[in-house]
Amino acid sequence: MISAAAWLVSRTAAVFPDRFVRTFLPKRFRYRDEDVPPPPSSPGNEVRLYVGPVNWAGQGWQWARAAERNLSDVGAVSMAYHLGNEFGHAVDQSVPVGAYVASRGWQRAQREAVLSGFSHVLVEAERHPFGRVFDQTVAFQIRDVLSHGLSVAMVCHGTDIRLPSRNAAGNEYSPFRAGLLPSTPALEKAAIRNRALLDELGLPVFVSTPDLLLDVPYARWLPVVVDVKRWAMDSVPLERTIPVVVHAPSNSISKGSDLIDPIMTALDEEGIVSYRRLGNIPADQMSDAYRAADIVLDQFRLGDYGVAAVEGMSAGRVVISNVSATSRAHVRESSGRELPIVQATARELDAIVRDVVSRREHFQTQAVAGPSFAATVHDGRQSARVLAEFLGR
Repeated sequence: MISAAAWLVSRTAAVFPDRFVRTFLPKRFRYRDEDVPPPPSSPGNEVRLYVGPVNWAGQGWQWARAAERNLSDVGAVSMAYHLGNEFGHAVDQSVPVGAYVASRGWQRAQREAVLSGFSHVLVEAERHPFGRVFDQTVAFQIRDVLSHGLSVAMVCHGTDIRLPSRNAAGNEYSPFRAGLLPSTPALEKAAIRNRALLDELGLPVFVSTPDLLLDVPYARWLPVVVDVKRWAMDSVPLERTIPVVVHAPSNSISKGSDLIDPIMTALDEEGIVSYRRLGNIPADQMSDAYRAADIVLDQFRLGDYGVAAVEGMSAGRVVISNVSATSRAHVRESSGRELPIVQATARELDAIVRDVVSRREHFQTQAVAGPSFAATVHDGRQSARVLAEFLGR
């Protein structure tokens, strides 16, 4: 998330030339001219899709590729600003955050390239598609795009639209309870503001996970996409005498690591499992982490599932997570498939892990369903079908 400092920088940039502003940027916003990529070229297809500007969990790039692979005559470009602390996900156009918030030259060139070379824009996380300069609102930039005849849709990723008070009210494990996340008040305000923007614009809206439909009931679920073949593994889980359990949270608080670490550490000390708690793993190394695992623990607070769980299923591992009945029901209704994630709250985790270890053949069967489910729901084909109406395919 771009901080309030970015707002101050963008206001300054609206007055002074780029070369002047760049010398006074805070260290994390500084960039060189050679670090700024050229504006995106038109794909040259009948449908030309621009996706940006966040690419969280690599999904902007994945949705762009899904549309290209599975829909007729579609070309796509994904763009994201980078802060330097991302996990190394692929993206077509990576823009330094300093240029995104402070370069009038970059913003002008980006806007002109998109307006002249693209037919559709998918705006991620209710962020400015062309940066923060000129003190323009997101709504202003989107209406500008619409006025030039392009079609626009919005896609929500999670923290941008998940209302903390809603999640906390119906979820005893919510990370938004009891002051666990200091950012909760800011997230509440942002979610309210972003929902108001969606209501105001009245454009097609997609959400990346089923649980977010509670926050935007008129949205459609756009499944996250993974490279299922890349994650495929020949090894069968639960054949080791002591199974290896991996937990690699992208955010330890929202994933509930504090709830499960003591439980898993105790099981490790008892010799039931070998528990490996990993952190800050680059995207290109996660497959190695899962290859070494029998059981993957995803999240135990939010009640939803995302990219990490899909990667674990694609790898044929036993995935354990706390996924709400609402999310599971929507998956069943949308895909006709049962979600092959072993259900467990933090309170149930000790018993569930012991059960997995004692009934290995049963849970190996459930793990076998993972790659098939991921290939059906999360390899990009279903996501392309969801995007098809917006793209006129």
